Amino acid sequence: MKRLRLNALASDIIISLYAIVTLFFRFKLESETATGALESMVMGLCFVVIIWVLIKLKVLNPNWFGLFNTKKAKL
Repeated sequence: MKRLRLNALASDIIISLYAIVTLFFRFKLESETATGALESMVMGLCFVVIIWVLIKLKVLNPNWFGLFNTKKAKL
């Protein structure tokens, strides 16, 4: 069975959009309801775990917009 694998640029864009949307969601939810620091940290951890699992399953393959050299030159 062939798994879904996104290329590096698509993964970077999806991760960036996901981070922006989840931060907006958290800020909006926290301003409308009386949530404490612990609830905010748990919610943020859950959002980070979702992205971490997708990267570990190789669905997302981030290149971090080329900031880190993923291919090492062999001499």
